Amino acid sequence: MELENALKEIRKGDKRKFEQTVDLLISLKGMDMRRDSVNVVSTIPHVFSEKRVCGFLENKSDLVKTVMKAEFDKYKDKKALKLLVRDYDFFIASAKVMPAVATAFGKSLGPTGKMPTPQLGVLMQETPEAIKALLARISQSIKIKAKEPAIRIAIGKETMSDEHLAQNIRTAYNDIVNVLPAKKENIRKVMIKLTMGAPIKVESL
Repeated sequence: MELENALKEIRKGDKRKFEQTVDLLISLKGMDMRRDSVNVVSTIPHVFSEKRVCGFLENKSDLVKTVMKAEFDKYKDKKALKLLVRDYDFFIASAKVMPAVATAFGKSLGPTGKMPTPQLGVLMQETPEAIKALLARISQSIKIKAKEPAIRIAIGKETMSDEHLAQNIRTAYNDIVNVLPAKKENIRKVMIKLTMGAPIKVESL
């Protein structure tokens, strides 16, 4: 089934009392996931959810929840640290405090895929303009990380147009394919679904 037809098909299910998310499911094959784990940031064209962002910065910012270096010790408390990691989708950091961030938060943020990286999250200059620009990029970004041969990511909302959903899906799919060792040969199956709906197989993207 072509993607556009699959999008029409998933909408035929029972209506819910809440706005459902559209999920993209990709099954992989021919990979050793211990060696070939997937870790990529996809920048989608259409924003569908607000990202909760926390910044490890030298100075307090009005643009983002800020944790300054002097406050790092507070998060030696495991409960406080767990809540911080849970409550935010993305973390950014000033390059100057990044070494201290790696020491204090690396073991907690690393496994969740939330560690600030030069790819998306590290500020070379801590200015309002730089923070705004990074937040704009994050609003359109999806972190895709998988250690198993199956990827499931939220890609949009059911209230979005089929055109916008298709553009988001194709963008994320292509970004995933580009980091696979054998590209499309590593794709076993692609499906889409609504939160409470049945998966629909997509034969053609």
